[in-house]
Amino acid sequence: MEPDRAVADLEQFLGERGEQLLRTAVLLAGSKEAGEDLLQAALERLLRHWQTIEGNPEGYLRRTLYHLAADGWRRQRAWQRQFRLLRPGTDTAVADGTAEVDLRDALVRLLMQLPPRQRSVLVARYWEQLSEAETAQLLGCSVGTVKSATSRGLSKLRELSTFSTEHQPAGERTP
Repeated sequence: MEPDRAVADLEQFLGERGEQLLRTAVLLAGSKEAGEDLLQAALERLLRHWQTIEGNPEGYLRRTLYHLAADGWRRQRAWQRQFRLLRPGTDTAVADGTAEVDLRDALVRLLMQLPPRQRSVLVARYWEQLSEAETAQLLGCSVGTVKSATSRGLSKLRELSTFSTEHQPAGERTP
């Protein structure tokens, strides 16, 4: 396949699925900018292997997104171990006045506190609405691993969200 044709096919694919893929990348990365960077890196890999991909390239791209995000989390964790004085989550968010944005921000912050596997599973299962089998295939693990990571991740989210609302001053709690 010639390079111009590959680019045209990729542009068509992104026109159809780009917004959903960007939302997934933002959830995995934790911010819009980091999500855009993550999606860009995954697209670069997709374009390099475009000729060898048979069928729908979305599965390849999603798996690449999850793997790149997990690599980023591992690098970040290693960096944090080296510099224990720098603790994540100490800066406060600027409120823009809308409850939906605040709720989404709180959810992303809670997701960022989960281990990479649990975060990947929860995003795939509940944001992407994939089945347990589809999630297991996407992440390259067993269905049992998906189930246990889902259970542990949801439990940890409940614990973190309860802890964060109990320890906020009364005027700052969200309903």
